[in-house]
Amino acid sequence: MNERFWKINRFWYLYPVASQLRTLIVPHMNSLLSTLQNKGISLPADAAAILKSGTPFTVFHSVEELERAAVNGENDTYTVCYDIPGRGEVSEAVVHRVTNGISANYTEPYMRRRDPDTMAIADDQPTDKELFRDKFGYAFEDLRKETIQWLQSQELAVFFYFAGNNGIGSGGLAIAPANAGFFAMGLAMLQRIMPVEQLPEGFVVDSVIYVAPTFRHTHFDGKQIVVHKRSEGLHEIFSYNLYPGPSAKKGLYGALLTKGEREGWVTAHCSTVQVVSPYDNITTFMHEGASGGGKSEMLQNIVREPNGQVQIGQNILTGEKRLINLPIFCTFNPVTDDMALCHPSLQGNNGKLTVLDAENAWFIRVDSVTDYGDDPFLEKLTIKPKTPLLFLNIKTHPGCTALIWDHTEDSPGKRCPNPRVIVPRDIVPNVVHEPVTVDIRSFGVRTPPCTRENPTYGIIGLFHILPPALAWLWRLVSPRGHANPSIVDGGGMGSEGVGSYWPFATGKMDTHANLLLEQILETPRIRYTLVPNQHIGAWKVGFKPQLLMREYLTRRGNARLRSDQYQPARCPLLGFELNYLTIEGAKIPSRFLQVHKQVDVETSGYDAGAGILFDFFRAELPKYLTPELSASGKQIIEACLDGASVEDYLSLIPME
Repeated sequence: MNERFWKINRFWYLYPVASQLRTLIVPHMNSLLSTLQNKGISLPADAAAILKSGTPFTVFHSVEELERAAVNGENDTYTVCYDIPGRGEVSEAVVHRVTNGISANYTEPYMRRRDPDTMAIADDQPTDKELFRDKFGYAFEDLRKETIQWLQSQELAVFFYFAGNNGIGSGGLAIAPANAGFFAMGLAMLQRIMPVEQLPEGFVVDSVIYVAPTFRHTHFDGKQIVVHKRSEGLHEIFSYNLYPGPSAKKGLYGALLTKGEREGWVTAHCSTVQVVSPYDNITTFMHEGASGGGKSEMLQNIVREPNGQVQIGQNILTGEKRLINLPIFCTFNPVTDDMALCHPSLQGNNGKLTVLDAENAWFIRVDSVTDYGDDPFLEKLTIKPKTPLLFLNIKTHPGCTALIWDHTEDSPGKRCPNPRVIVPRDIVPNVVHEPVTVDIRSFGVRTPPCTRENPTYGIIGLFHILPPALAWLWRLVSPRGHANPSIVDGGGMGSEGVGSYWPFATGKMDTHANLLLEQILETPRIRYTLVPNQHIGAWKVGFKPQLLMREYLTRRGNARLRSDQYQPARCPLLGFELNYLTIEGAKIPSRFLQVHKQVDVETSGYDAGAGILFDFFRAELPKYLTPELSASGKQIIEACLDGASVEDYLSLIPME
């Protein structure tokens, strides 16, 4: 689309004669169709109907074009609003052009976090998710027609994308209101925008995102609903909100999971990092877990105290701090931030898992950055980036520089817990573009404080070694954990579901459970760990446990721990606990390794917390005991429900 066409057609509704408008639209549409036809590319029927209807649209080819569209051209500020019947004009977001990109702030605090109950399924394909007709009491077909008609009445932004990497994934088309340019920009960053002229011959459009934010108000009582409609060869996503989390990011994650479910592979919910020790050996970590489980944080540096020491934690009751001296840290090369393709074409015969990033940019939460200097690496990367970034829930003014520690407030004095920045992976220093082979799979859990007087499941030590069978069980129950900052949640220990990606999957739980177990059985040389964040017993630790684990295990390389260094944990669900741990001569106190040794917890608080943990597993696991679950899976779950010991788990799947 040339600049003249854009300038004319953003005011299309002022044209008094429809035929005058069509003389502008038809050549543009014919040009697009001709280009696609020459490349052997077909559009899905509904998408083609929208673009052929005569509605004005702009085909975008780059993130930079969408950056300009986000503020409606050359403006520095723009309010995204819609006329809602019965309510009048409703503002969704205020968008600023800033020196380092675009900043968007939602006007409703509810829209600043992902609602975990957004998904509805509008097809008859196999699923364990709630169907649209059951959730809302009517068939989706009528609403689908309304959605298409609404889009045909709007000025639109249109672009092609590829969700995935290296030819593995889903080619697609996005259709959104033109005034929601910031949302389109986020999608185009997260999953690579594809200029029409650069689309390969035979490019397959097997996913489509339709964005219709007004329906959030007119049909869904303000909620972030995303409807998935699957058919043979096509996955349609109807996004009825403008928060990228449940649609542009997790919606397309769902499309990848659907594709993998049909073809027998998984897109894991994880970050991945190659870590290089001071002695030049490399260890690759794959860190999984529910939202808030420390995936992005696994790619961050350890921040020293002003005196150069590293704080392990601070006691919440006494205020005591425990610090250690580390003369030098490992260096690391980021690989993935949140989604990793575990495709069969990537796998070798070395008994380990090989992964490749499924994203083109990373949706990084910066709630832990509350002041200048908290994360110098990320601050430097975002203050003066090589390409424009998209900031969400960051307090800005037109023309300023967005600062990742200056978070929007949900109410006076209360920071939004989910500030975000979308960073293209290409500008991340030392990022790895090729597939990598994993040595250690860790699983992160947000843990509350635990004391004798107030026992909780915050009994996980600095890190634990898990037998493979137990590692699989943790991926089935996937605790959402304490004070989750990423989503709208009532608190407590809710489950994120199988793989910790279940909120985004559209199919069957047992299919994914089987795929994950098969993956574990086929990669016997991987070691598994469990690591907490936020609290270890009565100590506030933040994300230090996983970062110190990263430092220690990288220094160990492929060497196994000494047999006297670990023992079965007092709570069998925690696998093996450490007896001692020393990093560069700095000893980690045993209170951080075995929580029952803390004077504020003792065995009474620990055992009560273990009971809470057992109750959680007993509540979550029976749902998987269906005829579709593999025999090995049933055996592992039944052993857990019968109170299996660590040795029992080892007998089911040995640990090399």
